[in-house]
Formats: sequence, C-alpha cells, structure tokens
Amino acid sequence: MTTSAESEQRQRVGGRRRSVARLAAVQALYQLEANGESDPRSVVGEFVRHRFGQEIEGDRLGEADPELFADIVCGVTDDRERLDAEISAALTEGWPLPRIDSVLRAILRAGAYELMHRRDVPPRVSLSEYTAIAYAFFTGKEPGLANGVLNHLAHTLRNGDL
Repeated sequence: MTTSAESEQRQRVGGRRRSVARLAAVQALYQLEANGESDPRSVVGEFVRHRFGQEIEGDRLGEADPELFADIVCGVTDDRERLDAEISAALTEGWPLPRIDSVLRAILRAGAYELMHRRDVPPRVSLSEYTAIAYAFFTGKEPGLANGVLNHLAHTLRNGDL
C-alpha cells in the first residue's frame, strides 16, 4: 500500500518526465526541419540512446517519458500538413507559418499535436507546458504568440475540456 506522499512523489516524477519529453520533442522536431530529415524514427532513436539522462554542453537532460516523446515527434511528422493548416488559421494575417522562427514552429506543432491527438492530456497542461518551453527559448514576444495560438487551438479543438 502506498502512502499519499509516495503517490504525490510518483506524480511529480511522472510529470517531470513528460515535461522533459515535450522539451526533447521540440528539439527533435527542430533538428528534423533544420537538417531536412524525413525519418523521425531515426531522430527518436538518437535521442533515446544518446541524449536522455545525459549531460549536453553543461546541461543535464533529465529522464524523459520515451513513449510520449516518440508519439509527439512521429505524430507531428505524420500529421504535419493538418497541424500546419490549423496553426496557420490561428495566426494573424501577414504572419504565415514559414515566416515564424523554426524553433517556435516546432513548439507550435508539438503543442497543436498534443491538443489534437492527446485527449489524455488536459488542454491547460499543454498550454502551460508549451508556453514554458517558449519562455525557455525566447525573451521577446514569441512566448505570448505561442500562448495565443495554442489557446486559440485549445478553444477550437477542445473547448469542452477547458
């Protein structure tokens, strides 16, 4: 029998592993686009074997949820056209998706994928996680843009869950 404290600790660790998976997914999606790679499975394998739990450039990448990571990376790659259409519809006129910074595109695609396909994840969690990732990469207006686009998508795709 587990205590309440043990249960809370498992939830924190599980939540942390999912947060690391989301950050790693954004990095992998960026790598796929920057290198013109088309096979997400090779990048997923590289991350799982060589990056998770490792120290890279002085920063330790914690343990990630490998299933969530692979689902996001492969899912975004497989459904990219539909995701891009939804994101483009949420952007203001004059800001086509190709004009958006490639890291921000990766954040938006991962967040949009989660909102569309991961019904097990509350939309507010996705919004919070991907906005935090945007803040980790940007100091300007980009986090606000990410939050605004993903909030629009959450209301469009999952309004009943908000």
